Amino acid sequence: MKKSDRYKKMYPVSWEQLHRDGKALAWRLIENGPFKGIIAVTRGGLVPAAIIARELDIHHIDTVCISSYDWKEQGKANILKGVDGDGDGWLIVDDLVDTGGTAQVIREMLPKAHFATVYAKPKGRPCVDTFITEVSQDTWVLFPWDASTQFTEPLINIVNSDD
Repeated sequence: MKKSDRYKKMYPVSWEQLHRDGKALAWRLIENGPFKGIIAVTRGGLVPAAIIARELDIHHIDTVCISSYDWKEQGKANILKGVDGDGDGWLIVDDLVDTGGTAQVIREMLPKAHFATVYAKPKGRPCVDTFITEVSQDTWVLFPWDASTQFTEPLINIVNSDD
């Protein structure tokens, strides 16, 4: 299924909002720590992991590298780099849990880790322990690293063009 068929709404996230939401996530995570370190899910989890690492004074950061999206659609999770161990004492950080497919692969690799995402959709929400903002399943979260500043049509024009 193509992204355009699956997503009916857009939720643009600015750098400032991502920073605020990342810091809010760090506040929620304080009670679950201390953590041995952070495992950032690349690529989306890198920026939130940096924010959380700063706020929780964590210096040991590793990555798990999984690719499940291309520019058109979400596909099967492809593990590019894993990590050793079962995740005990570690914090996994990602930007978003969508359907839960990637999160489930990570959960199987690191079942004892605490999994946190900044944003969560209903299908993926059960896969994570902590998140900040829930968005509907039919919403595309547009992260600042995937966007540029440009003119956009007023919502009413978009809605009326679908009729």
